[in-house]
Amino acid sequence: MLNNPFKKTKYITVSQQSLRKANEEVNDDAKPSIPSGMWVKCGGCGKVLYKKDLEDSNQVCGQCGYHFRMGARERIKLIIDKNTFEEFDRDLTSANPLNFKGYEEKIKKMQEATELNEAVVTGKGTIVGEEVVICVMDSHFMMGSMGSVVGEKITRAVERAIEFKLPIIIFTTSGGARMQEGMFSLMQMAKVSSALGRLGEAGLLYITVLTDPTTGGVTASFAMLGDIILSEPGALIGFAGKRVIEQTIRQKLPEGFQRAEFLLEHGFIDSIVSRKELKSTLKKILAIHDKNR
Repeated sequence: MLNNPFKKTKYITVSQQSLRKANEEVNDDAKPSIPSGMWVKCGGCGKVLYKKDLEDSNQVCGQCGYHFRMGARERIKLIIDKNTFEEFDRDLTSANPLNFKGYEEKIKKMQEATELNEAVVTGKGTIVGEEVVICVMDSHFMMGSMGSVVGEKITRAVERAIEFKLPIIIFTTSGGARMQEGMFSLMQMAKVSSALGRLGEAGLLYITVLTDPTTGGVTASFAMLGDIILSEPGALIGFAGKRVIEQTIRQKLPEGFQRAEFLLEHGFIDSIVSRKELKSTLKKILAIHDKNR
Protein backbone atom coordinates (compact mmCIF):
# COMPACT_ATOMS: atom_id res chain seq x y z
CA MET A 1 0.00 0.00 0.00
CA LEU A 2 1.32 3.38 -1.01
CA ASN A 3 1.91 5.97 1.68
CA ASN A 4 -0.62 8.74 1.59
CA PRO A 5 1.27 11.97 0.76
CA PHE A 6 -1.54 13.94 2.31
CA LYS A 7 -1.35 12.17 5.66
CA LYS A 8 -1.18 14.67 8.49
CA THR A 9 2.20 15.02 10.25
CA LYS A 10 2.22 15.40 14.03
CA TYR A 11 4.37 18.38 15.17
CA ILE A 12 5.77 18.90 18.66
CA THR A 13 5.61 22.47 19.94
CA VAL A 14 8.59 23.48 22.10
CA SER A 15 8.36 26.63 24.16
CA GLN A 16 11.08 29.28 23.84
CA GLN A 17 11.78 28.95 27.56
CA SER A 18 12.40 25.20 27.33
CA LEU A 19 14.63 25.65 24.28
CA ARG A 20 16.67 28.35 26.02
CA LYS A 21 17.10 26.14 29.08
CA ALA A 22 18.26 23.21 26.95
CA ASN A 23 20.81 25.42 25.15
CA GLU A 24 22.13 26.75 28.46
CA GLU A 25 22.63 23.20 29.73
CA VAL A 26 24.57 22.29 26.58
CA ASN A 27 26.66 25.46 26.81
CA ASP A 28 27.39 24.91 30.49
CA ASP A 29 28.59 21.37 29.76
CA ALA A 30 30.84 22.70 27.00
CA LYS A 31 32.50 25.31 29.22
CA PRO A 32 35.74 24.25 30.94
CA SER A 33 35.58 24.16 34.71
CA ILE A 34 38.12 26.75 35.90
CA PRO A 35 38.45 27.36 39.65
CA SER A 36 38.13 31.02 40.63
CA GLY A 37 41.25 32.94 41.66
CA MET A 38 43.59 31.18 39.20
CA TRP A 39 43.85 34.09 36.76
CA VAL A 40 44.50 37.81 37.09
CA LYS A 41 44.37 40.66 34.59
CA CYS A 42 47.51 42.76 34.15
CA GLY A 43 47.06 46.43 35.02
CA GLY A 44 49.64 47.37 32.38
CA CYS A 45 48.99 45.45 29.14
CA GLY A 46 45.61 43.94 30.02
CA LYS A 47 46.77 40.35 29.43
CA VAL A 48 45.18 37.59 31.50
CA LEU A 49 47.94 35.95 33.53
CA TYR A 50 48.09 32.63 35.33
CA LYS A 51 48.39 33.48 39.02
CA LYS A 52 51.02 30.81 39.74
CA ASP A 53 53.24 32.16 36.94
CA LEU A 54 52.84 35.65 38.41
CA GLU A 55 53.90 34.41 41.84
CA ASP A 56 56.94 32.71 40.33
CA SER A 57 57.94 36.00 38.66
CA ASN A 58 57.68 37.97 41.93
CA GLN A 59 54.42 39.64 40.92
CA VAL A 60 55.84 41.14 37.71
CA CYS A 61 54.03 40.70 34.39
CA GLY A 62 56.15 38.70 31.96
CA GLN A 63 54.54 40.46 28.99
CA CYS A 64 55.02 44.16 29.84
CA GLY A 65 56.97 44.31 33.12
CA TYR A 66 54.07 45.78 35.10
CA HIS A 67 54.80 45.55 38.85
CA PHE A 68 51.85 44.29 40.85
CA ARG A 69 51.60 45.28 44.50
CA MET A 70 53.43 42.95 46.85
CA GLY A 71 52.70 42.02 50.47
CA ALA A 72 55.17 42.81 53.23
CA ARG A 73 56.15 39.22 54.06
CA GLU A 74 56.39 38.31 50.38
CA ARG A 75 58.77 41.24 49.85
CA ILE A 76 60.88 40.36 52.88
CA LYS A 77 61.21 36.84 51.49
CA LEU A 78 62.40 38.33 48.20
CA ILE A 79 64.89 40.84 49.66
CA ILE A 80 66.21 39.36 52.90
CA ASP A 81 68.51 36.31 52.94
CA LYS A 82 66.81 33.07 53.97
CA ASN A 83 66.59 32.39 57.73
CA THR A 84 68.18 35.73 58.69
CA PHE A 85 65.09 37.85 59.37
CA GLU A 86 64.41 38.76 63.00
CA GLU A 87 61.10 40.60 63.39
CA PHE A 88 60.59 43.53 65.76
CA ASP A 89 57.38 44.37 67.67
CA ARG A 90 55.31 41.69 65.95
CA ASP A 91 52.47 41.87 68.48
CA LEU A 92 52.09 45.65 68.57
CA THR A 93 48.50 46.49 67.55
CA SER A 94 46.32 49.58 67.26
CA ALA A 95 44.03 50.90 69.96
CA ASN A 96 41.09 53.22 69.24
CA PRO A 97 42.20 56.56 70.72
CA LEU A 98 39.24 58.51 69.29
CA ASN A 99 36.62 55.80 69.92
CA PHE A 100 35.94 55.78 66.19
CA LYS A 101 32.87 53.65 65.52
CA GLY A 102 33.69 50.27 63.96
CA TYR A 103 37.46 50.81 64.02
CA GLU A 104 38.25 47.77 66.22
CA GLU A 105 36.15 45.54 63.97
CA LYS A 106 37.88 46.85 60.86
CA ILE A 107 41.33 46.22 62.35
CA LYS A 108 40.31 42.69 63.32
CA LYS A 109 39.05 41.94 59.80
CA MET A 110 42.28 43.25 58.31
CA GLN A 111 44.34 41.11 60.67
CA GLU A 112 42.40 38.01 59.70
CA ALA A 113 42.58 38.78 55.97
CA THR A 114 46.30 39.63 55.83
CA GLU A 115 47.71 37.65 58.78
CA LEU A 116 49.41 40.88 59.85
CA ASN A 117 48.85 42.85 63.04
CA GLU A 118 49.45 46.19 61.33
CA ALA A 119 50.33 47.85 58.01
CA VAL A 120 54.10 47.56 58.47
CA VAL A 121 56.53 44.75 59.27
CA THR A 122 59.88 45.72 60.80
CA GLY A 123 62.97 43.73 61.64
CA LYS A 124 66.63 42.96 61.05
CA GLY A 125 68.31 40.66 58.53
CA THR A 126 70.96 40.41 55.85
CA ILE A 127 70.93 41.22 52.13
CA VAL A 128 73.55 39.03 50.45
CA GLY A 129 75.43 39.06 53.74
CA GLU A 130 75.06 42.80 54.44
CA GLU A 131 73.28 43.36 57.77
CA VAL A 132 70.45 45.87 57.74
CA VAL A 133 67.32 47.01 59.56
CA ILE A 134 64.26 46.92 57.31
CA CYS A 135 60.69 48.26 57.43
CA VAL A 136 58.17 47.08 54.84
CA MET A 137 54.74 48.68 54.56
CA ASP A 138 51.82 46.65 53.20
CA SER A 139 49.05 48.18 51.07
CA HIS A 140 46.76 45.21 51.73
CA PHE A 141 46.29 46.36 55.34
CA MET A 142 44.00 49.40 55.23
CA MET A 143 45.88 50.64 52.16
CA GLY A 144 49.07 50.99 54.20
CA SER A 145 47.56 53.93 56.06
CA MET A 146 49.80 55.42 58.72
CA GLY A 147 48.32 55.11 62.19
CA SER A 148 50.03 55.42 65.56
CA VAL A 149 51.28 51.81 65.53
CA VAL A 150 52.79 52.16 62.04
CA GLY A 151 54.66 55.28 63.18
CA GLU A 152 55.71 53.66 66.46
CA LYS A 153 57.04 50.51 64.80
CA ILE A 154 59.05 52.46 62.23
CA THR A 155 60.39 54.83 64.91
CA ARG A 156 61.48 51.88 67.07
CA ALA A 157 63.16 50.29 64.04
CA VAL A 158 65.10 53.50 63.38
CA GLU A 159 66.16 53.64 67.03
CA ARG A 160 67.35 50.03 66.84
CA ALA A 161 69.34 50.86 63.70
CA ILE A 162 71.08 53.60 65.70
CA GLU A 163 71.66 51.20 68.59
CA PHE A 164 73.05 48.44 66.35
CA LYS A 165 74.91 50.96 64.14
CA LEU A 166 73.21 49.58 61.03
CA PRO A 167 71.77 51.16 57.88
CA ILE A 168 68.00 51.10 57.48
CA ILE A 169 65.80 50.50 54.44
CA ILE A 170 62.13 51.49 54.40
CA PHE A 171 59.83 50.17 51.68
CA THR A 172 56.96 52.62 51.50
CA THR A 173 53.41 52.15 50.29
CA SER A 174 50.52 54.12 51.72
CA GLY A 175 47.29 55.92 51.05
CA GLY A 176 48.27 58.48 53.70
CA ALA A 177 47.36 59.18 57.31
CA ARG A 178 44.73 56.95 58.94
CA MET A 179 41.59 59.03 59.39
CA GLN A 180 40.27 56.88 62.25
CA GLU A 181 43.12 58.14 64.43
CA GLY A 182 43.02 61.80 63.46
CA MET A 183 45.81 63.88 64.99
CA PHE A 184 47.43 60.77 66.48
CA SER A 185 48.08 59.63 62.93
CA LEU A 186 49.44 62.98 61.75
CA MET A 187 51.85 63.09 64.70
CA GLN A 188 53.66 60.05 63.29
CA MET A 189 55.06 62.15 60.42
CA ALA A 190 57.06 64.29 62.84
CA LYS A 191 57.96 61.38 65.13
CA VAL A 192 59.47 59.21 62.39
CA SER A 193 61.19 62.19 60.76
CA SER A 194 62.74 63.18 64.08
CA ALA A 195 64.09 59.65 64.60
CA LEU A 196 65.58 59.70 61.10
CA GLY A 197 67.25 63.00 61.94
CA ARG A 198 69.04 61.27 64.83
CA LEU A 199 69.99 58.42 62.48
CA GLY A 200 71.62 60.96 60.15
CA GLU A 201 73.50 62.56 63.03
CA ALA A 202 74.88 59.11 63.86
CA GLY A 203 76.27 58.90 60.31
CA LEU A 204 74.10 55.93 59.30
CA LEU A 205 72.59 55.27 55.88
CA TYR A 206 68.88 55.55 55.18
CA ILE A 207 67.49 54.12 51.91
CA THR A 208 63.88 54.46 50.86
CA VAL A 209 62.27 52.26 48.23
CA LEU A 210 59.04 53.80 46.98
CA THR A 211 56.43 51.31 45.80
CA ASP A 212 52.95 51.73 44.38
CA PRO A 213 51.28 53.75 45.80
CA THR A 214 53.23 56.09 48.09
CA THR A 215 51.01 59.06 48.83
CA GLY A 216 49.77 61.49 51.48
CA GLY A 217 51.55 62.00 54.78
CA VAL A 218 54.07 59.21 54.14
CA THR A 219 55.30 61.01 51.01
CA ALA A 220 55.28 64.33 52.89
CA SER A 221 57.58 62.92 55.57
CA PHE A 222 59.90 59.93 55.79
CA ALA A 223 59.43 58.57 52.25
CA MET A 224 61.31 61.51 50.75
CA LEU A 225 63.99 61.83 53.45
CA GLY A 226 66.21 58.98 52.28
CA ASP A 227 69.90 59.51 51.62
CA ILE A 228 69.19 57.41 48.54
CA ILE A 229 65.66 57.23 47.14
CA LEU A 230 64.82 54.33 44.85
CA SER A 231 61.51 53.43 43.25
CA GLU A 232 59.92 50.52 41.49
CA PRO A 233 58.80 51.14 37.88
CA GLY A 234 55.45 52.84 37.43
CA ALA A 235 54.90 53.56 41.13
CA LEU A 236 52.40 56.30 41.97
CA ILE A 237 54.19 58.84 44.19
CA GLY A 238 52.68 62.08 45.41
CA PHE A 239 50.94 63.97 48.18
CA ALA A 240 47.50 65.02 46.92
CA GLY A 241 45.71 63.26 44.09
CA LYS A 242 46.05 64.46 40.49
CA ARG A 243 42.40 65.50 40.22
CA VAL A 244 42.58 67.51 43.45
CA ILE A 245 45.67 69.37 42.22
CA GLU A 246 44.11 70.10 38.82
CA GLN A 247 40.98 71.49 40.48
CA THR A 248 43.08 73.62 42.81
CA ILE A 249 45.45 75.15 40.25
CA ARG A 250 42.90 74.99 37.40
CA GLN A 251 45.43 73.55 34.99
CA LYS A 252 45.80 70.25 33.19
CA LEU A 253 48.75 68.24 34.53
CA PRO A 254 51.22 66.42 32.25
CA GLU A 255 50.73 62.80 31.22
CA GLY A 256 52.32 60.43 33.73
CA PHE A 257 52.37 63.08 36.45
CA GLN A 258 53.26 61.53 39.85
CA ARG A 259 54.58 58.35 38.32
CA ALA A 260 58.12 57.23 39.19
CA GLU A 261 59.43 57.95 35.69
CA PHE A 262 58.18 61.54 35.81
CA LEU A 263 59.73 62.07 39.26
CA LEU A 264 63.08 60.65 38.13
CA GLU A 265 63.11 62.99 35.14
CA HIS A 266 62.50 65.97 37.45
CA GLY A 267 65.08 64.99 40.08
CA PHE A 268 62.82 63.87 42.93
CA ILE A 269 64.21 60.33 43.11
CA ASP A 270 67.63 58.84 42.43
CA SER A 271 66.84 55.71 40.43
CA ILE A 272 64.13 53.35 39.23
CA VAL A 273 65.01 49.73 39.88
CA SER A 274 63.06 46.73 38.64
CA ARG A 275 62.08 44.16 41.23
CA LYS A 276 64.36 41.45 39.86
CA GLU A 277 67.38 43.76 40.24
CA LEU A 278 66.40 45.30 43.57
CA LYS A 279 68.19 42.91 45.92
CA SER A 280 71.49 43.12 44.04
CA THR A 281 71.22 46.92 43.82
CA LEU A 282 70.63 47.25 47.56
CA LYS A 283 73.56 44.90 48.20
CA LYS A 284 75.89 47.16 46.15
CA ILE A 285 74.75 50.31 47.97
CA LEU A 286 75.14 48.67 51.39
CA ALA A 287 78.59 47.31 50.50
CA ILE A 288 79.80 50.76 49.36
CA HIS A 289 78.45 52.33 52.56
CA ASP A 290 80.09 49.66 54.70
CA LYS A 291 83.51 50.28 53.08
CA ASN A 292 83.24 54.02 53.63
CA ARG A 293 82.35 53.82 57.32
